[in-house]
Parts: sequence; structure tokens; C-alpha cells
Amino acid sequence: MPKTIAAFATPSATSKLGPVSIKRRDPGPRDVEIEILFCGVCHSDLHFARNEWGMTLYPCVPGHEIIGRVTRVGAQVKGFKPGSMAGVGCLVDSCRDCPSCREGLENYCEGGMVLTYGSPDKHGTEPLTCGGYSTSITVDQDFVLRVSDRLDPAAAAPLLCAGITTYSPLRHWRVGKGTRVGVVGLGGLGHMGVKLARAMGAQVVLFTTSPGKAEDARRLGAHEVVISKDASAMEARANSLDFILNTVAAAHDLNPFVNALRRDGTMCLVGAPDRPHPPVQVMPMIFKRRAVAGSLIGGLKQTQEMLDFCAEHGIVSDIERIPMQKINEAYERMLKGDVRYRFVIDLASLRG
Repeated sequence: MPKTIAAFATPSATSKLGPVSIKRRDPGPRDVEIEILFCGVCHSDLHFARNEWGMTLYPCVPGHEIIGRVTRVGAQVKGFKPGSMAGVGCLVDSCRDCPSCREGLENYCEGGMVLTYGSPDKHGTEPLTCGGYSTSITVDQDFVLRVSDRLDPAAAAPLLCAGITTYSPLRHWRVGKGTRVGVVGLGGLGHMGVKLARAMGAQVVLFTTSPGKAEDARRLGAHEVVISKDASAMEARANSLDFILNTVAAAHDLNPFVNALRRDGTMCLVGAPDRPHPPVQVMPMIFKRRAVAGSLIGGLKQTQEMLDFCAEHGIVSDIERIPMQKINEAYERMLKGDVRYRFVIDLASLRG
């Protein structure tokens, strides 16, 4: 029988998030029920809550950086048992039959991936899937991830989106020892990109518009810091980088970063702005065979690989814990860049 739990939701694009009650299904044979301990606050949560991408269905219960403790499992579940630490990221299901799903790339599912929040709920407990701004979640075992006891659970929560969003393109473009990598932006995504690229053995250059973040960037692992508003500093980095991970979620001029790439270099966009970037000039790409690409989170296998890599290297996010009741304030602070570098909700605050 479905159980009623506490959550925070917004009923419209112009409303604040507030307390609601939602229903979670009892675990089926393949399901894992998780008591949510911590949930990271992603910029995508804000975009969805305010319908800035024009695709939100309401009511919306955000949250897809979920860490918790397993409370119940179905009879067919393997690898999880009550008491285990577990994580849930951006997906809770996919078609499982398209070419992408068969390759372990559920994040590119062609048959219709099911997002952790805001997708039609195939199980019918709620009309829409409800995310981690809640006290528990029930998910098919194939979309649940193992979380090492070596990772602090609160600081590990953002790995389920910020971590895999930056890890996946770094792996896809074979970043490693001898690679010169630029990371654009030092926010929730960017600070993870710096940490991961450094751990992979790359020479890391951080591009930021904020001189006040230079010291932090070096602490996090950047070898060099470039203030991207300084035209002469940008010109000095021309033709110097093999790969650039651009994490900025606001529209900005991409051309100076394209020019920083060597021949055959790639800039990968992972920040999703609410309006288009200015046009990219074609000639600098043609004459150096440069590319501008994009990447969306990662498949379940690679997300588990990322969690294991982070446990091995002691990598977690730099976080600020907040109670659930401070989420609207956190959204406004996030818009101002007033967080270093990820808010994480302590769901004990919602249990009372």
C-alpha cells in the first residue's frame, strides 16, 4: 500500500516551493526503498521549478542528487540490503531497449527516459515522478547506485549530477596525464571539473570572471587561473588547450574559448543556459579542426564508475548544508553565485 511522505514542491512557475504530502509506492520485486538523508540543489532544479526551459509539468518536486539509506528491498533485488548507503541521480527509468540503452547510455535513451522528477510516473503512484526534496524514494534497482562508506554522504550527494556531468565528458574525450584541460566557470559543476581533471592527471587551467575565486581554484586543483574578462590574458592562452569543459549555465561569448583550443581540440558544453549563446565563428573552427560539443550526465554504469573513482581519490563536493525550509532562499543565493559550491539539503529537517 502506498505511503504518504513529506516533500517540498512548487505548483507553478511563479510560486515558491512549500511543504506538501506525496505518495511513494511500496517496493515491488525489483525495487529499492531509500530513506533520503541528503539531496543536492542543482541549477537544473531552479530551471525546472521556474519553467525556464519551457518543459516543466506541475506540481514539481525537484531534486536529483540523492543519497540515503536503504530501508526495504524487493525479493529479486541484488546488491542492496536494508542499511546500505545508496544514491539516485537524474534518471529512475528508461526504455531499456533502444541502441543507447543497450550500450549503457540510458542518459541518451531514444525511447523516453524517465527523469527523477517531472516525468510521467509509469507506476501510477503520483501523476509525475517526484524527486529528492522529500523524505524517501522508491526506485528500480537498475537505477540505484552504490555509495562507498569512504565518502561523506552529504558532500557526496552532488556527485549524482554535478559529478557525473563533468566526469563523463572528461572520460569521453580521454582526459589524462599529458592533457591540457580548461575548465570554464567555478561553480557547482566547475569545481567538480577541476577536482576530477586534476585527479585524472591533467594540467588544469581554470577560466573565471571572478578574481576572488583564484585562490579557491588553486586549492581545488587548478594549476593556472585565467580571468576571462581580461582580453590579453585570453589571447595569451590561444592554441594552448586540448580540451575545454565549459560549465557556465548563462549565455556568454564562446569564441575566446574556441581560440584557446589547439588543433583538433574540443570544447564541451555542460552548462545549460535559459537563452542561446551568441553565435560561434566558423573560420577559427575550420582552420584548426576544432569542435564545440555537448554532453548530458552519464549512463548508470559510468555513474557507478565515477562514484568509485571519487571514493578511490577522496573526491566530494564542497558544500553548504541547509534545512529544507531554506530552499527558496538558497535559490536566490544560487542566482547570485553566493554558494561555494553546492547547497545540500539535510532531509532530517523535513522529518521533524
